[in-house]
Amino acid sequence: MKVLLLMYHDEKALPRLPREELGKLPGAFAAYLQALKDAGVLLGNHGLRPTPEARTVRKDAVLDGPFAETKEQLAGYFLLEVPGMDAALAWAKRLPTATFGAVEVRPIWT
Repeated sequence: MKVLLLMYHDEKALPRLPREELGKLPGAFAAYLQALKDAGVLLGNHGLRPTPEARTVRKDAVLDGPFAETKEQLAGYFLLEVPGMDAALAWAKRLPTATFGAVEVRPIWT
């Protein structure tokens, strides 16, 4: 089963996290990425640039930023191949973003 783990967080609130907590994030993400690689489930991942750099295309219009007004913005994704939804949810719970934002687990159409 292929799934996307979609990472959401408040872009404005993230820089306001305590320095100690912010300082731990790069190492936490590196360890998570290595665990995915070691388990052989990682197909791809990328972080996304901030929403002010996004554009939304709708019919004949191109709009600045994301289309939806939300408190949390899509920050990136991990594409995994796992045995089932239980495994996907277990990986999502380990994703560092789950501690300060949200992780949406979305199966891929095949």
